Amino acid sequence: MKAPKRLAKIESLPGQPFPIGPTLTEAGTNFCLFSKHADTVELLLFNHEDDDSPAVTILLDPRRNKTYHYWHVFIPGIRSGQLFGYRIGGPHDETKGHRFNPDHVVLDPYCKAIAKSKSRKNVPLKSVVCDLKTYDWGQDHHPRRPFAQTVIYEMHVAGFTKNPNSGVSKPGTYAGLIEKIPYLKELGISAVELLPVFQFDDHALKPGLRNYWGYIFLCRASRV
Repeated sequence: MKAPKRLAKIESLPGQPFPIGPTLTEAGTNFCLFSKHADTVELLLFNHEDDDSPAVTILLDPRRNKTYHYWHVFIPGIRSGQLFGYRIGGPHDETKGHRFNPDHVVLDPYCKAIAKSKSRKNVPLKSVVCDLKTYDWGQDHHPRRPFAQTVIYEMHVAGFTKNPNSGVSKPGTYAGLIEKIPYLKELGISAVELLPVFQFDDHALKPGLRNYWGYIFLCRASRV
C-alpha cells in the first residue's frame, strides 16, 4: 500500500451520507459514520501509524455534515493509504449502554484495513482508506449458488477445531479448519460464515482479559 503524502492544512466539503465508511473517488474520499446518539464527531487524519496525535483534526458541523444519524464529510485529495480515526462525544450512561469518551481515538467499523504500530505500545489503531478496485482476487470466483440452496455454518475459527476431539493436525488454526472442509460438505454445508477474523484493539479491554471473539468495541465499547 502506497503511503499518502504528508498532510498540512486541508479543505473539506459536506460529503454524502452513503455509503457508510470511507469511499475513495478520483477527487478524494468521502467519510461517513453512523451514530444515533453522538453529540460531536471529529475526523482525525494521521501521517504515520506511530503518531499519537493527528496531523489534521476536522470537527464535523451537524448543520453541514449530518443527515439523520449519519455524519459525513468529503476531503478532496485524500488517496488510498491515508490513516484516519474518529473522536466521538456523546452521553455516558452505562445503564443505557452509552459509554462515549471524546478523548479516545476509535476505528471506523466500516473500514477495510487497520494500521497498528510495530514499534510502540499504547498507540491507537488507525483505520486505512483502501482502493478496493486494486485488490487481486486471484482465481477466486463467485459460486453463484441460489440462496434457496445455501446452507450457512457460522463458526469461530479457533474454537471450531481447538479441542483434540476435532482430529485435525493443526487444531485452532485456519489450516485446521481447512482439514474439516470434507466433514462440512458431508453435512450439506455450502458456505461458512466466520466470526470476526479482523484486527481488534487489545487496549480496549480491561487488564487481564482477552478478546476471544474478536469483536471491535466502537468508542471503547460504546453504543453509538
